[in-house]
Amino acid sequence: MPSPLIIWENAKPVDMHEPVLVCGLEGWIDAGFSGLTAIGNLKLQIRTHRLVRFDTDELIDQRARRPRMHLVDGVNTGLVFPRLQIRHGRDTAGQDVLVLTGPEPDFRWNRFTEAVMELVDELGVRMLVGLGAFPAPYPHTRPTSLGSTATTAELATQIGHLQGGYEIPAGVSAALERAFADVGKPAVGIWARVPHYVATMPYPAASAALLDALARVTGLVVDTAELHRSGSNAREQIDGLIANNPEHMAMVRQLEAQLESGDDHIAGQGSTPFADPGNLPSGDELAAELERYLRDQ
Repeated sequence: MPSPLIIWENAKPVDMHEPVLVCGLEGWIDAGFSGLTAIGNLKLQIRTHRLVRFDTDELIDQRARRPRMHLVDGVNTGLVFPRLQIRHGRDTAGQDVLVLTGPEPDFRWNRFTEAVMELVDELGVRMLVGLGAFPAPYPHTRPTSLGSTATTAELATQIGHLQGGYEIPAGVSAALERAFADVGKPAVGIWARVPHYVATMPYPAASAALLDALARVTGLVVDTAELHRSGSNAREQIDGLIANNPEHMAMVRQLEAQLESGDDHIAGQGSTPFADPGNLPSGDELAAELERYLRDQ
């Protein structure tokens, strides 16, 4: 019996061929809005249309994620409710891409996962890739480092991973990864490491790194040139602010020295997916200055 959570927008596509499912849900860790920006950039490139939506009355706490009311001269002209959906598009090489977007479900994770897997089977999805970012003691003066959560050791090593065994809080994307593993399909969560002192503002360098990694593991054609240019501009702005404060300069130099000493305990090409906040040099003052600067701009 089809899941009652699934609502098809139009007729089911018949010409889709082994799409990649890219997951970018809101509400879980996303430092620098990096995953959200990467997903938005991807949707613009592949020109998606909505294929499926999920019954948010069953999945979303409307008091925590209230709908937006459109008010004109005191008249309520309509409400826009949060949308949890799967959109379909194709890259410039004609490869099919599905994008799962919207708020992370507040309720019924198991039923939601089962509904997604029903679609995975029906649409012939070949792989799941999640995109996100986390704050870390990492300097903005170095290329963005990545970590992973994956269903196979090969995928984890390809992106980079944390050595040893840990128990950490999980998002619904982790439940989807496990469901993919249970049916023998590959899945990987790609996590960008964002300097903790810029974690509350857009950080396009991390978004570019996420999409570059997405292209590398899936073979999709993704253009990240504009994001890389935005990342370079952002670094120049941060450099300019830091240069005026010896304490900020010292903090960044400390982070660089820590990185160069190899004190990261990382295997593969990436970095630890989660950082210990107790070990972060304070960046609150610098973050506040950067936020003021961006508001002025």
